[in-house]
Amino acid sequence: MPEIIAVSKTFPIKEVLPLINHGHLHFGENKVQEAIEKWENIKPDFKHLKLHMIGKLQTNKAKYAVSIFDYIHSLDNFKLAEKISNEQMKQNKKLKIFIQVNIGEEDQKSGVQMSEVELFYKNCVKNLGLNIVGFMCLPPNDKKVSLYFSQMKKLINQTEANELSMGMSADYLEAILFQSTFLRIGSKIFGNRN
Repeated sequence: MPEIIAVSKTFPIKEVLPLINHGHLHFGENKVQEAIEKWENIKPDFKHLKLHMIGKLQTNKAKYAVSIFDYIHSLDNFKLAEKISNEQMKQNKKLKIFIQVNIGEEDQKSGVQMSEVELFYKNCVKNLGLNIVGFMCLPPNDKKVSLYFSQMKKLINQTEANELSMGMSADYLEAILFQSTFLRIGSKIFGNRN
């Protein structure tokens, strides 16, 4: 069964608390600053909560990301990987990290190209000691997502990683068919954003 990340970005903590009190564990945020403001005072009281960084992470925010998050889903370049590695050593903390794959090779989306993923993965694990648990993708909107999800599934077979972060409110059912282990669900849980 995949884990559901309740994507709480833009929703105030008062709208998220009922879910926390109900026992939900995984929450996703897009921006480091918003995550700190929202979760810094909550996390110490709910030590079992897992916070996921699912948006693009700028290198200059890596320090703060390492301090507040438990998972990063958007590792997309080596400079960021080095920064996360250094910060983890400084803060004595080990995050679970997903490599973001630009599965549709779209210019407007970040992520590692499919042809470079294996080498990038090895570099992160061997040279930087990162705990790469899996791969994340944002497939193109206009095509059949199953085509991309099946490619992601193949990556798992080529590496030691075994987690897949794929599937959102619109396509999570297809993602489940391809053994996604983390679904990033926002509007289906919290309703539409303003």
